[in-house]
Amino acid sequence: MLRSKYPYARILLLAVTFLAAAAPCFAQPARWTEQKANEWYAQQPWLVGSNYIPATAINQLEMWQADTFDPQRIDLELGWAESIGLNTMRVFLHDLPWQEDAAGFQKRIDTFLSIAGKHHIRILFVLFDSVWDPSPHLGKQHAPAPGVHNSGWVQSPGAVALKDSSQWPRLETYVKGVVGAFGNDSRVLGWDVWNEPSNTNIPAYSVHEPPNKKEIVRELLPKVFAWARAAGATQPLTSGLWEGGDYTKPEKLDAIAKIQFEQSDVLTFHNYGKPSAFEKQVRELQKFHRPVICTEYMARPRKSTFEGILPIAKANKVGAINWGLVAGKTQTYLPWDSWKKPYVNGREPKVWFHELFRTDGQPYRREEAELIRRLTQTNSAAK
Repeated sequence: MLRSKYPYARILLLAVTFLAAAAPCFAQPARWTEQKANEWYAQQPWLVGSNYIPATAINQLEMWQADTFDPQRIDLELGWAESIGLNTMRVFLHDLPWQEDAAGFQKRIDTFLSIAGKHHIRILFVLFDSVWDPSPHLGKQHAPAPGVHNSGWVQSPGAVALKDSSQWPRLETYVKGVVGAFGNDSRVLGWDVWNEPSNTNIPAYSVHEPPNKKEIVRELLPKVFAWARAAGATQPLTSGLWEGGDYTKPEKLDAIAKIQFEQSDVLTFHNYGKPSAFEKQVRELQKFHRPVICTEYMARPRKSTFEGILPIAKANKVGAINWGLVAGKTQTYLPWDSWKKPYVNGREPKVWFHELFRTDGQPYRREEAELIRRLTQTNSAAK
């Protein structure tokens, strides 16, 4: 009776039934389960490395733009990293080179990955970054401010794009383009979707930041995770916890940190404190039964040192990625307080803040290089 009186009813019913059954096929990819994350991590060596930018670049743009991309220097420096047993580099990308010339940027990323692969180094790419100058621009970058730590680093997206939601589709295109191109590439370790997303850069650049920056980021950050997953990333996604807080009670974290915690496949964090503070944070994060990687540490005057941190990290199979590799135009061997008290007239600090190597490839401290080489020998033997 229904069939003859309502000729389309049965067709509609079948269509609805089909769509309901097929819904999982069209569902947005989900955060990795604990089991999947731990199975992935069990296949990795102990991850040890540096945040990397070549000595010839003041920021991400100078690293990646066609006119200043320097594969020969990158090859040289990653060779130094390989020589002491480093197997991982955390490397910052930027949305503007993709906007300018996506094909060219993709080719340079591929060239970089080929160089890294030659040196048995895998890359944790950073897609966005809320730290330092909120007004990035393409083209020639300014020279380093004499005696100042990281005087040319730029945010991605910049303040203009961040607060203009009409530009967010462009940012989506960038994320999906990069991750789509390299999301199944064995040379890529993972994707750090946003570095220190809640950072408002007090006092260096805070006056130039959108007054509602945190609210904007809180809206955009989940979208970035979703874009990267939708692009088909087979590597883990993460965004590093950095401001402290009670990680034993993630529900009490601030809104942005809560998103980082709940969306990350593997848990990453920053810690520039002494070894006891580092170990405490490791213990807190390990309670959540996911892999744990420290993506920023090592500030010698603050007692965050290789000899203090690396043995703890190795004992717990916690990845350890220090800032940074080679002293150069970023000048991050200078301390943070050089923003207020520049080290002028070529004066060096009594103790370098960051960096492993001098510009000529000599280790800043040979005992540090020997320590890293010794602790990573198991990794080398497994190659």
